[in-house]
Amino acid sequence: MKIAISGKGGVGKTTAAAGLAFLFREKGSRVWAVDADPDANLGWMLGFSEDQLQKLLPLSEQKEEIEKRIGRGPFFTINPEVDDLLEKNTLQQENIYYLKMGGIKEGGSSCYCPENALLRAVLSNLLFDQDDVVILDMAAGIEHLTRGTAKAVDAVFIVVEPSHSSINTAFTILELTRDLGIERVEIIGNKISSPDERKFISSSLERPLIGVLPFSREVYEMGLQKKPIFPTSYIKELGSIIEKW
Repeated sequence: MKIAISGKGGVGKTTAAAGLAFLFREKGSRVWAVDADPDANLGWMLGFSEDQLQKLLPLSEQKEEIEKRIGRGPFFTINPEVDDLLEKNTLQQENIYYLKMGGIKEGGSSCYCPENALLRAVLSNLLFDQDDVVILDMAAGIEHLTRGTAKAVDAVFIVVEPSHSSINTAFTILELTRDLGIERVEIIGNKISSPDERKFISSSLERPLIGVLPFSREVYEMGLQKKPIFPTSYIKELGSIIEKW
């Protein structure tokens, strides 16, 4: 199963990504947890130490590897061999494998292309060549995906909280998924405190929610203390969402 999770910053998409990684691990799956958000908070939520995470350089910043595999200048390789990169750049905790990709570079210059080519080659390897569960923690968009890799994604989950800014970001992501031809896109309501808040999200986006994650004081304090102790109820709610899907 390959799932991409996106949404506005602060809505809880990274928390949902980590929770899903734990959920599938408990089910006995091998899980690739991929941090494709430049903000890169997924690692500590999975329980890796600050020392481990600081030593793990994002793939997009590994200049020597990029030049060796992709090249520089007007001509470069778009389909490099990347199998060994996964092994060298992964932190493992039981059956969860964490990979920090870094963000897609933007701009009009061709100098950005080698970094993006490497990231997309790695992502293609994970989506097409790995039989394991892959959870992609995206930024407020899905720029890492191409028309080719989008075909391998089983679903995009958009995490939305009851706010107008979160709704606006969700509309942008929905448009991007349509452009890439992604058929399965689901909305997860997060930090929901009342039926009216669920109705607000559903009516604003004019589509039903696959599920909701209620506001949790425990999850909120987990973020404040930076201690990844997920309450059982949160994992259970995620499990019920996956079962519906």
